[in-house]
Amino acid sequence: MPVREDREDHHEDREGRDEDAAVTGAALDAALWRSVAVYRALALVYAAVVITKNSGGYAHPLGAWAVLAVLAVWTGVATLAYRDPARRGWPLLAADLAVAFGCVLATAWVETAHHIAVGRPTLPVSWVAASVLAWAVAGGRRLGVTAALVLGVANLLVHAVAGTSGGMGNTTLNGIVLLFLAGLVVGQVVRLAREAEARLARAVEMEAATRERERLARRIHDSVLQVLAMVQRRGGEAGGEAAELGRLAGEQEAALRAAGGAGPPASGMARAARAHGAALAPGTAAGRDTDLRPLLTGQASTSVTVSTPATPVTLPEHAAGELAAAIAEVMDNVRRHCGDGARAWVLLEDDPAAVTVSVRDEGPGMPPGRLDDAAASGRLGVAQSIRGRVRDLGGTVAIVSAPGEGTEIEMTVPR
Repeated sequence: MPVREDREDHHEDREGRDEDAAVTGAALDAALWRSVAVYRALALVYAAVVITKNSGGYAHPLGAWAVLAVLAVWTGVATLAYRDPARRGWPLLAADLAVAFGCVLATAWVETAHHIAVGRPTLPVSWVAASVLAWAVAGGRRLGVTAALVLGVANLLVHAVAGTSGGMGNTTLNGIVLLFLAGLVVGQVVRLAREAEARLARAVEMEAATRERERLARRIHDSVLQVLAMVQRRGGEAGGEAAELGRLAGEQEAALRAAGGAGPPASGMARAARAHGAALAPGTAAGRDTDLRPLLTGQASTSVTVSTPATPVTLPEHAAGELAAAIAEVMDNVRRHCGDGARAWVLLEDDPAAVTVSVRDEGPGMPPGRLDDAAASGRLGVAQSIRGRVRDLGGTVAIVSAPGEGTEIEMTVPR
């Protein structure tokens, strides 16, 4: 049942990560479309200012106001339509580009031939770039450049209809070039942003998968491997067919250690201390606090001194159990490497920001790089059962050791 529950939890976690990635992608798209909407609204204000300023010189002033009305209405319609992801398809994009094309082309009827020849801007001015931006956001630089090409043709047609194609000034040419640059640059930026978002989502998923693997490895370290080690030992003592069973159990134990990165078997005392934390799934009973002191005083013996404050040191139940399990692993390492009678001291410190537990022993100490070598060879008891547990609680582990000077491990868990 625990394996099945782990698989179900992992499946739920993966579904949750997929949902988070979808939400993140939707948030990016929403931000991009909001930017286009803001640009469209500001460009509408600018177009209104230009039309108002030049209204006295138009050949058909009423036509200019009609074009401004079309710009205003379509600005509202497009802003609302692009908010709905289901509507961001070809019909809306085509309509957006058609409105921009028609408003640009209307300049040939509203403006005088002289003003067109001298380079007065088209009626929508920079408003038409909103369509280019919309196409670039929807399909990247290719669609952005395509929309710019269509509107560039509209600018050329204005001169052709007005009979001034031979006198096209730098203003028109600059406007066409800016449209192409907008479609190209914005489309490229959008593509890079979406690729970066996808890479970030994959990195987050890989990190979550790594944490899940480490959590499962710790559970293997605390349960399955202990049973296999016991079967191997008892089978060797019993002899006969039981010895063969013990040998097979030993092989499976070695295979699981290689796959899960678990360390050597823990003692009965360590298993008992870890049982309190292993019985709780991460995040459960988060609102109920537990006094950490009784979980540590169980480690006291004639050779182990445990010092705690006089007042309760409370943590959420899961955090207290995991921290106690990490300390039990530390004490198990002390007994394994320093002997059963080795002197050790456990100190619990409490402050408003964090809880700190330090364990110091009089053992032989460790040479530099010892833990890295152990991790490289697959012995990850310290890396996962101690550091992994504290890291998952948001805390830190500091290890100070030198040959002949013992070892001190300090674990700090924030509140």
